[in-house]
This record gives sequence, structure tokens and C-alpha cells, in this order.
Amino acid sequence: MKLIARISRSLSVALFSLVLVVASFVAVVSPAAAETFTVKMGADSGMLMFEPANITIHSGDTVKWVNNKLPPHNIIFDDKTIPAGGKEMADKLSHDQLMFSPGESYEVTFGSDMSAGTYTYYCAPHRGAGMVGKITVEG
Repeated sequence: MKLIARISRSLSVALFSLVLVVASFVAVVSPAAAETFTVKMGADSGMLMFEPANITIHSGDTVKWVNNKLPPHNIIFDDKTIPAGGKEMADKLSHDQLMFSPGESYEVTFGSDMSAGTYTYYCAPHRGAGMVGKITVEG
């Protein structure tokens, strides 16, 4: 009887250890799957553009815009090009306040509530100079 109790206890400890290892692995791996993409507002060369101007991301990824050259800049999503959600989604994604300081940043995570497709955005003060970017979200 003591042998059965000892074996049962050993199996319980082994099973608990296995569950703990698997849970730890899932907790560590899941967040690492998402990436953060950095977009400079104002190119290093001094051009009024987003750098890179076009990026492709996956659902769950984050885009971080960093104020670089020739401020002020902001990020306005064009509601006419939003795959779904129109003006409400464009307002949710946009950062209409001007950023003046180098290094100031704004980020958006493109979660599962967002449709796959191309999202066009621009800098309001420099849209006429061609400061426009596109984010393609793949499912």
C-alpha cells in the first residue's frame, strides 16, 4: 500500500511539473510572436516623409512612430481607406496632436478587431509635401 501511495505521489509531482513547464513556455512564447515596427516621422536625410513609408505587419503587431526630423508631425488615418470601421476606426488609430520634440512617439497595436487590408495615413501639416504612409495588415 505504501508503494502505491509513493508511486501516486511521484506521478502527481511529475504531472504538476510538466504542466508548470508547458504553461511557462506558452506564457513566454505567445507575446514574443508579436513584433513592433518603428516608423520615423521625417527621414534621416531631412525629407518630409515617413521612413519606411510602407510596411506589412500581422494582426497583433505594433507600429511605433518616432518624431525624427523637421517637426511638427502627427499621424492621421484616412477614413476612406480603412478596410472596416470607417471614421470611428480612423479616429481610434490617429494621433492628431502635433509632436514637436525629437524622440516623441506614438504607438498602435493592430489587434484581432482590425480587418486585414491597407491602412493609409498622413501627417496633416506635411500631407501636401507627400508625407503619406501605408500599413498593410495581413491576417
